[in-house]
Amino acid sequence: MFSKCVTSWLALITILALSVSCSKDQGPEGPTAGPSPEAAGPTWTPTGNEGNITGVVSFTGEAPKPRRIQMDSDPVCAQKNPNATAEDVIVNDGKLQNVFVYVKGGPLEGKTFAVPETEVVLDQVGCQYVPHVLGIMARQKLKIISSDPTSHNIHPTPKNNPEWNETQPPGAGPIERTFNRPEVMIPVKCNQHAWMKAYIGVLSHPFYAVTGKDGSYTIKGLPPGEYEVEAYHEKYGAKTMKVTVAEKADAKADFSFDAAAAFIPSKTLKVQPALILP
Repeated sequence: MFSKCVTSWLALITILALSVSCSKDQGPEGPTAGPSPEAAGPTWTPTGNEGNITGVVSFTGEAPKPRRIQMDSDPVCAQKNPNATAEDVIVNDGKLQNVFVYVKGGPLEGKTFAVPETEVVLDQVGCQYVPHVLGIMARQKLKIISSDPTSHNIHPTPKNNPEWNETQPPGAGPIERTFNRPEVMIPVKCNQHAWMKAYIGVLSHPFYAVTGKDGSYTIKGLPPGEYEVEAYHEKYGAKTMKVTVAEKADAKADFSFDAAAAFIPSKTLKVQPALILP
């Protein structure tokens, strides 16, 4: 009898120990999918000798014409944004907007970077995500708000982070989430409005940028050294180049995408068909 009791207690202790171990792998939004950035080593601090990477992303070939989005399925959207157009390809004077440019490799490896306390905001305006493309550090807070008087459903479909979706009714407070693992890029959709799309680049460092209307970007504060820089566009894929950053200097890295190089996103991106009319 005594032996059976001891065996039962040992089994219970083992189960409790496993439960505690598993709970340590849980982040604020579920499994952490890896150690926090703070756990990797000493936090890097600037020395004053840092440089920058600047550039322009051009577009060659015939730019696609803006495509009108049909929002009649939600009268609120149709009324608020009657002239909405797709944002997957925006070309202005031969320059490509919404390209995510980031440091992919180089002297940053093995360094740890402090996660900003400020949040990154993703808004919903006229039943479209604003901004269409954004960058954020792993474990930095993403704050999702809605400026629309209609319901939305925010549904990121990551590959390396936990997938989630949450409804945001009119007048509801912000939704705050974090992504624990670096991942480029995470598609975001709205289950209420099939045309709504956004992309989030999650990195372990702060060295990234998104091209503006003029196709330009700047990545600031890089330690001197040689880097691999990647420019990613949702429709035209990724291009990389080597860039050498000197002390207190600007390094140039221009990219170009061609109209003939458009690709169909892979299944891993889980991009849903949109209600977009020519």
